[in-house]
Amino acid sequence: MISSLRGTVLAAIGSTVVIEVGGVGLSVQVTPQLALSLRVGSEASIRTALIVREDDLSLYGFVEADELTAFDLLRGVTGVGPKSALGVLAAMAPADIAQAVTLEDDAAFRKVSGIGPKTAKLIVLSLAGKLEGMATTRAPAQARPSTVSQSVTIALVGLGWPERIAVQATEEALAQASESERNAVQSLLRLALANLGPQLAGSSS
Repeated sequence: MISSLRGTVLAAIGSTVVIEVGGVGLSVQVTPQLALSLRVGSEASIRTALIVREDDLSLYGFVEADELTAFDLLRGVTGVGPKSALGVLAAMAPADIAQAVTLEDDAAFRKVSGIGPKTAKLIVLSLAGKLEGMATTRAPAQARPSTVSQSVTIALVGLGWPERIAVQATEEALAQASESERNAVQSLLRLALANLGPQLAGSSS
């Protein structure tokens, strides 16, 4: 069982990172937020879950112990596979998951792509009483767009854009984005890159 990794980040694209450990590059599935926070060439230390299937071995990685615990508990729910569990953690912090379960708020899980009404109810029923050790404090909901925009700016800088231009592109994307796009790193990043497209041609001349 591979329970943790520490090594150099070789790549971080979408929700996949490659970490070199002892000369071997290991592909790890992570949340988009974590992928965006990792810089190529820097050292990363993550907790992992190894999912073994008949024709596949997959690693899923997290920074916090609570995230890994929540991931394992979610996978234990009928109808929730590792990708769906990762999707929940990309949209909700462990404390948010714990609160939704405590309040029997299955609507919070229905907002996650791939989680239907029946599965959302099963999550609430199956996890009842199992998340009491999770932190109960969490950032205000208003802080999420700011966090998303910061992640997009970091991603643009990581792609080689000057910070000033990255900030400007992120602000322009925020102005154009719908409410759902403002809360999704990938959607906002896509808009920012679309705005930067013409500038790229101009800056290379």
